[in-house]
Amino acid sequence: MADFHQTGVVTTLHRLNPNGIHRLESELEAYSEQSPIGLVLPALYSEFQKPAMRRIVDQLCGVSYLRRIVLVLGRATAEEFEHAASFFADFQCPVDFIWIESERIQRLFRMLDEHHVPAGQDGKGRSCWLAYGYLLARGDCDVIALHDCDIINYNRELLARLCYPLVHPNLSFEFAKGYYARVSNRMHGRVTRLFVTPLIRAMDGMAPGAPFLRFLDSFRYPLAGEFAMKSNLARVNRIPGDWGLEMGVLAEMYRNCSVSRICQVDLTDNYEHKHQELSADNPNAGLRRMTLDIAKSLFRTMAGEGVVLTKDHFRSLQVRYVRMAEDTINRYYADAMLNGLEFDRHSEELAVEAFAKSLREAALQFLEEPLGQPQIPNWNRVCSAIPEFFDLLRDVVEEDSRMVKTVMVGD
Repeated sequence: MADFHQTGVVTTLHRLNPNGIHRLESELEAYSEQSPIGLVLPALYSEFQKPAMRRIVDQLCGVSYLRRIVLVLGRATAEEFEHAASFFADFQCPVDFIWIESERIQRLFRMLDEHHVPAGQDGKGRSCWLAYGYLLARGDCDVIALHDCDIINYNRELLARLCYPLVHPNLSFEFAKGYYARVSNRMHGRVTRLFVTPLIRAMDGMAPGAPFLRFLDSFRYPLAGEFAMKSNLARVNRIPGDWGLEMGVLAEMYRNCSVSRICQVDLTDNYEHKHQELSADNPNAGLRRMTLDIAKSLFRTMAGEGVVLTKDHFRSLQVRYVRMAEDTINRYYADAMLNGLEFDRHSEELAVEAFAKSLREAALQFLEEPLGQPQIPNWNRVCSAIPEFFDLLRDVVEEDSRMVKTVMVGD
């Protein structure tokens, strides 16, 4: 059974009743009349070739409280786009499709470049940002939820628990972040366990009591890809285009939303999805790239909070991080032994060594270019630069969706 302890500055909503799906969905149907919900699904076509996506679609097909679903599909040909869209043919809920490789979408990206509000490089961040823009253009969703499309053991209760705190009329939350355990016969989530949490706590030594670090350390799984927010926040938040997406979103929430209106929600007993390769010797792939981008995002945010970061600071940080990560391994080893889990201590140590390299490279890149790559502009700025952009985006998505639905009907 879950605990009910409140830690840190962020409200934690626990999973104390694992059999509440029918009550949750019944109440969500009523509450969503006043607070309509949109769901964003960022996906690559490769995910439609795996069992996880079919399970997600089967589960979502029975959800009745959503106003609409937006599937953002990347790295797909026209035929693959049609195939992916066919998964949603029997949905009662409206489903709109954003095909990133569509020439119409690409023209919009070029327009943004011409008006000096670029949408960044291809990736999850840009896909999410574009879907948020479309839902804002539609104007019929008060809450926007998002979850990944590679969840092997997906259950629709995950979505219900994520949305509930934002639509209940007696709760005042504006942002909800999911959390969960990631355990099979061993512990997963190496980046969170062995990099993010030790790094945050190591940085606390450089900026004792920094409110932003305390905020981050309050989250049980800061890298969870499942979160929901009020649409007004989707309008004003900037989004990183790299692997720093989840940390960047938390930074924007800290900046634009009162902490008292932020919560984290226990979504499921266990969560299983695809595992990234460590890529210990390649900083441009796998977990090495992820940790590199996360560290740079964290450094930029801390600098924006007024914390001075110099070469000497980073030298101390690297040593302190390794020490704290090694202590963390000891803690998880004891946890694994008590629960009868496999624990490869050698691979955990190798991961820390690889993450330390990422930390060192991130520090060098930050010192060379503190601002880094610009974040994707928020939607207020885009609409200021191109007042008609929402209308253009809505027309493009509706045209692409209409095209693919016509093909499906013809088939």
